[in-house]
Amino acid sequence: MGLRALLEREPGMECAGEAADGAAALALMRQVRPDVLLLDIRMPGMDGLATLRAIAEDPELRGARIVVVTTFAVDEYVFAALQAGASGFVLKDSAPEELVNAVRVVAAGEALLSPAITRKVIALFGRHGTEPVEGIETLTPREREMVAWVATGRSNEEIAKELVISPDTVRTHVSRAMVKLHARDRAQLVVFAMRAGLTGPP
Repeated sequence: MGLRALLEREPGMECAGEAADGAAALALMRQVRPDVLLLDIRMPGMDGLATLRAIAEDPELRGARIVVVTTFAVDEYVFAALQAGASGFVLKDSAPEELVNAVRVVAAGEALLSPAITRKVIALFGRHGTEPVEGIETLTPREREMVAWVATGRSNEEIAKELVISPDTVRTHVSRAMVKLHARDRAQLVVFAMRAGLTGPP
C-alpha cells in the first residue's frame, strides 16, 4: 500500500496491479502488461528468481523492465537475478525518491546498478572464472573498453568524465556494443562483461 501510494503520486506513473507471489504476478502481467515490475526475491511459492526466469522464457512478457526490491545491498541472489533478466536493484529501506528514480531509470531502458553493487557482484563472479560470450570478438578495442566501464556501474556521464570525452561518444560506443552482443539492456551488458572478464578499471 505504501509503494502504491508513493508511485501513484508521481506524474506519469500508475500502479497497474499488485500480486502476493510469483505465480499471481505472472498472471497479472499477462493481463495488464506493465512497463516496469517491482519484484521481491523472497516470496512464498514461486520466488523472485523463478518469476524472473519465467518472464524471460515468455515471449509476451520479455519486454517488461524489472526492478528487484531487496533487503540487502548484495546477497547471493543478485548475480542470478541479473542473469535472469533484472534491470536494477533497490533496497526496501531506500528513500522514496530513490524508488521513484529506479522506476524511471529502468522504464527508460537503463540499468540501475550502483558501483558498490557491481564491485561486489564482479568479485563474486570472478571466483567462477570467465566463459565465452557470443559476439565479443566483434567489438572494437574502444567498444570493449566501454563495456568494461559499464561493468563498473558508472553512468555514461561518469564514464565520459573519467575518459575526458563526451557522453554522446560513450553512448554511441555502448549502443554499438549492445547491438553486437544482442544485449537486451544495460544490465545484460554488465552480465556479458562479467562473463567475458571485461570488468573495467578499479
